[in-house]
Amino acid sequence: MATNDDIDASRDVLVAPAGYFHMASIYIGDDRVSCRSSIVAGRGVVVTQDYLDTLNLGGPEHKDLLGTVTAIYDVGCLFGAIAAFSLGEILGRKKSVLLGTTVMSIGAILQITAYGVPQMIVGRIVAGLGNGLNTATAPVWQAETSKATWRGKLVVIEMICNIAGFSLSNWVTYGFSFVPGPVAWRMPLVLQFIFIAILFATVPWLPESPRSEMPLRALLSHADFSARWLIAHGEIEQAEQIIADLEGTVVEDPWVITESKEIQWAANFERENGMSWMDLMKGKTGAGNTCTMRRLLLGAGTQAMQQLSGINVTSYYLPTVLIESVGLEEKLARLLAACNSVSYLLFSLIGIPNVEKWGRRKMMMYAAAGQAMCYMLITILLRYNEKEGYPHAKEVASASVAFFFLYYVFFGIGWQGVPWLYPTEINSLSMRTKGAALGTASNWAFNFMVVEITPVGIQNLQWKFYVIWTIFNASFVPIVYLFYPETADRKLEDIDRYFRESARVFVFRDKDACSSKRPLAYIEHEEREIRRNSSVISTNPEIVKKRLASLAKANEKLGYSHEEKV
Repeated sequence: MATNDDIDASRDVLVAPAGYFHMASIYIGDDRVSCRSSIVAGRGVVVTQDYLDTLNLGGPEHKDLLGTVTAIYDVGCLFGAIAAFSLGEILGRKKSVLLGTTVMSIGAILQITAYGVPQMIVGRIVAGLGNGLNTATAPVWQAETSKATWRGKLVVIEMICNIAGFSLSNWVTYGFSFVPGPVAWRMPLVLQFIFIAILFATVPWLPESPRSEMPLRALLSHADFSARWLIAHGEIEQAEQIIADLEGTVVEDPWVITESKEIQWAANFERENGMSWMDLMKGKTGAGNTCTMRRLLLGAGTQAMQQLSGINVTSYYLPTVLIESVGLEEKLARLLAACNSVSYLLFSLIGIPNVEKWGRRKMMMYAAAGQAMCYMLITILLRYNEKEGYPHAKEVASASVAFFFLYYVFFGIGWQGVPWLYPTEINSLSMRTKGAALGTASNWAFNFMVVEITPVGIQNLQWKFYVIWTIFNASFVPIVYLFYPETADRKLEDIDRYFRESARVFVFRDKDACSSKRPLAYIEHEEREIRRNSSVISTNPEIVKKRLASLAKANEKLGYSHEEKV
């Protein structure tokens, strides 16, 4: 027979299928985004001869312009993320994603039909605007509607779908590299509209709350905003219904009441003590110790570090790196890039079960240490490859390829998903959309810088260019260890409470701040509130009746026999 504890334990079982179905639409969007950006941004196109001839980008004298055409997409993403500051709150999460996808589609059409650099640049900027809006919105949407135990896993899965699109684009462009003429690069761009069609066919019919058990027609009656957004805007009853839907229970559930009250308290606290952008730019800290600026910097910092790890030196230009730095021929370089993308995808799966088990801090530190080791060995091997008269140049060049592959293993496990997850967790309710947008904007700003300098850096600095990324990756280990509190296995309100109660900039001496397990004090506080709310509602016969009906439903879902039912 199911008890209150049974129904609490069964929540994930009951609602997970609906959540996966809903988020699959966003994941399809990630596949589409990654396919388009990878095809155009580098691995497929910048070594395609017809593309270089059509846009007159071939030859060493055009390296600067080639880097600009490739990197200008990131400028569009930067401004798209900035636009999410305000649009995310006005439109809500789902409409923001649909708007971003529409804008990206326009940009894709401009690029497919481009015969000159000006149109290609405009197309890439427009596509970037839409992608920036989407990448600033989707992680917030997901984090706000996920249980603490699933929040990290779902964002990592989202990033893995991004890698799947990235891998698919590599194999598509490798296959089309055997086709002569403009089809070799225009047709792969056209294929992305398969994902666009699926996205537009599914997302408009899905609610903002992804793990609801309600029928579709009932879901559509809900407003298009997450529970936390609704509470922040005064829609308490509707928010409580969405919280109940997310958990597969009834509004009268003590857990739902406790969750609603905690969010209301946090929203009121932030409303009274939050900071405007103007106040932040003036250097004000505000009352209430919300640590707004510190939290913004921590979130944006993870995104900046992701780009400064050197991932887009290889993500955008791996065929170029293998051709110019390692000395491979074009077809082999393309094939190795495609094989590397499969390895990248498979090892990224390790992050799904471990993002909550290991925690954000450990994943970032261990991965950064591994990435630093890989770039150090790549630097050493390429140094001897470029040394005149060295008898084993071919062997050391071949060995360096293995460490490019290994770099992706470390990055896929630790730095692919966590930097997108962390800003949505670390920022307060009133700053969550702005914080995620600022983090995304910093990602695209540093992305632009890296992609802009890479072709010139490889050409002029040669092996010394990789020293830069070795140093950056090594520096991330102490930065994360000293300054970044753990967010795994915490409710978003737990994180708000931590910053209200602790003003320590250095967190490494605080056991609660470093633990990947939820602190006992937070658990005990929640249990006390649930017991108190349970005792309040238990005297209402209508509520008790609804609770019994909910338990009976849980029994059926869990497969208990008729005799064991409540």
